[in-house]
Amino acid sequence: MTDYAKGLEGVIANESALSNVEGAEGRLTYLGHTINDLVENCCYEEIVFLLHKGRLPKQAELDAIQKRLRGDRELPAGVIEFLKNAPKDANPMDVVRTGVSMLGLYDKRATIGAPDLGKVEEVGLSLVAKVPVIVAAFHRFRQGLELPPIREDLSEAAHFLYLVNGEAPSETATRTLDVAYILHADHGMNASTFAARVTIATLSDVYSAITSAVGTLKGPLHGGANEGVIHMLQEIGELSKVDAYIEGKLERKEKIMGIGHRVYKVLDPRAPHLQKLGSQLTAELGEPKWIQMSDRIAEIMRERKGLNANVDFYSATVYYSLGIPTDLFTPIFAISRTSGWTAQVLEQLRDSRLYRPLTLYIGPKGPVPVLPIAER
Repeated sequence: MTDYAKGLEGVIANESALSNVEGAEGRLTYLGHTINDLVENCCYEEIVFLLHKGRLPKQAELDAIQKRLRGDRELPAGVIEFLKNAPKDANPMDVVRTGVSMLGLYDKRATIGAPDLGKVEEVGLSLVAKVPVIVAAFHRFRQGLELPPIREDLSEAAHFLYLVNGEAPSETATRTLDVAYILHADHGMNASTFAARVTIATLSDVYSAITSAVGTLKGPLHGGANEGVIHMLQEIGELSKVDAYIEGKLERKEKIMGIGHRVYKVLDPRAPHLQKLGSQLTAELGEPKWIQMSDRIAEIMRERKGLNANVDFYSATVYYSLGIPTDLFTPIFAISRTSGWTAQVLEQLRDSRLYRPLTLYIGPKGPVPVLPIAER
């Protein structure tokens, strides 16, 4: 073997029509629609339909998928009991991973072997509806609170905020989270999406594939960056301290969380949307310092290093301003990305091939003699 790309960087392993990440141009599209147009003209449920069906819905179709998602939010009693009894200090991503896996125990559609794509899509939509409830339920139970009654009159974004906080959110808060869901729904062949496709390519079941994805997203090199951003902002504390803090980091050659991106060589096209909404939200709440600090850090890094803020940089401020605990930031990523993961699973199954890359062997050149144990 002559070709070797560590981490499979630059290697094309499959085809996908779902999302296109054009790093050099700073452009992201879902099924050919730019993320800018989708954010301006669509709600998250339309994106779920787009990724699963390959086109944007008509009004009747949007109404139907909203009704379906809202009617599929109830969790099995066994999963509820697990969430109540899980350690209060458990990593929420561990709870999401186990909760998703447990759902498969109660779903007869979760079969292995030759897939029924209709049932696969049904399971996928069920997961889109249930993952937010798993996250919110664990958060409520670990505080010693009950989960508010499931409602069917709220959008996906509004319903999650209602479950977490116990009251219906404002229109600004709902729209802010809805946009965050849209921006995180799918993003090419990232690590967690690849994990889901590798698992489903074995003709395993959908729950196993999404469990693989959740476990992959848990890693701080993939899903945990926005939590690191808010910890940084908390450590800085005030706008007046930003310059000295960042200068110190740069002198020590330490990483600035949320700055730069593995793929985007220019501005992450998702970041400006969350920056704008973050500014509106923090102004409404009367707490503008977090977004002001973020903007100043982004300005310094752009001027000093030619690096731009990525989507995680501003999602941290947005989620924090929504009153969401920092350890739920990555689970929210999982909530929104479930739509993309399940769409990617469907796409994989339509023309699947088992993934079997090669390894560049660097061990001892054999044959190495095996000595009797007394002579070793």
